[in-house]
Amino acid sequence: MGASVAYHLARLGVTDVVLVEREKMLGTGSTGRNAGGVRHQFSHEANIRLSIESIGLLEHFAADVGHPIDFHQDGYLFLLSTPASVETFTRNVALQRGLGVDVRWLDAHDAAQLAPGLNADGIVAATFCPRDGIADPNGVTMGFAKTAQALGVSVERDVEVTGINVAAGRVTAVETTRGTIETRIVVNAAGPHARLIGRMAGVDVPVDPIRRHIFIATFDSSTLRPFDQLRVAPSPVEGREPQGRPEPGRGTTGSGQASVGPARIPSSHIMVIDFETTFYFHREGAGLLFGMGDPYETPTFDTTVQWDFLPQVIDVAVTRLPALADASISHAWAGLYEMTPDANPIIGAADGVEGFYLINGFSGHGFQHSPAAGRILADVITGRDPRFDLAPFAHGRFAAPPTGAASGERYVV
Repeated sequence: MGASVAYHLARLGVTDVVLVEREKMLGTGSTGRNAGGVRHQFSHEANIRLSIESIGLLEHFAADVGHPIDFHQDGYLFLLSTPASVETFTRNVALQRGLGVDVRWLDAHDAAQLAPGLNADGIVAATFCPRDGIADPNGVTMGFAKTAQALGVSVERDVEVTGINVAAGRVTAVETTRGTIETRIVVNAAGPHARLIGRMAGVDVPVDPIRRHIFIATFDSSTLRPFDQLRVAPSPVEGREPQGRPEPGRGTTGSGQASVGPARIPSSHIMVIDFETTFYFHREGAGLLFGMGDPYETPTFDTTVQWDFLPQVIDVAVTRLPALADASISHAWAGLYEMTPDANPIIGAADGVEGFYLINGFSGHGFQHSPAAGRILADVITGRDPRFDLAPFAHGRFAAPPTGAASGERYVV
């Protein structure tokens, strides 16, 4: 997130910027440990708008930023198995379509066609957005950072912030392990460590670190029969009828099945999410990346893989994607979500300390929203109109009485 802010400031001509990174390399924290998903399908209008702008930049990243990235727009497929979820998604699909997003309603058969090998038992409906996809977190981070550096920004690696000096209610300097940086503006882009950095300035930043696991499965190539990639027919944006039935792609039979044999896993990078359980998967090289949220996880900075959680994931995984029963787990890792109480981020000036800005608490969606969020905060810092209603992301919203879960983001995966 810090690299995006630095890049956008530099594009506005503000190059007297120091990006401080605690690790020896950029993007090795939460950014480097996420699944790379980017999607339009959110429940909150402000997050949908962040997605529209962010995905637009990712689609033209090489031309606009100057560095190529790996970006597969094979879509996000949400699987719904309860009437309550269908009701929730009905409202939110209407919201997404009202903002110009192409989201399609599917039935269980259509969902299984889009994700070969999927067991659609119990699925009552699904939604699919073809412009959602999987991007490369490292490529995006380094693209922002390299262009920012070329424009004059300084990137200091292996440097830790140890304090923030505040005088007369205003930031005056940042203390680091390599000395003092005198400044009247500080941006807290510390991800899951945002609360700690906030305390240095005397500001409460309500962000908690929550561990999330990712597993990589590999398959015996002698038994794996992936489908060829399928194309999705264009669909109208009105109505709730099942739409987007796949058309047979190259190398398939008229029924849409691969001519070489029965399908086991998708060959595209489609992201499939079982909404009730939060189990998700997508193709990763020759294998499969998958994960699921642990509802009993408590705040922690521990990123040790809890292997005793894997059987709970597998119970769900082999039901929804039976091919995983024949897979081996090649490796796994854990990262940290930076969660706010309402699962919406904090973007803008901090309450109580002038010159202290926040871009925190994206609740698992920071990488995918970093292009837009960085641009918005750069505009705020430079006194420009961000062309974005930041009220849902204001720091001060947590001081007001809660208005209920509906005011925040409901689609946290």
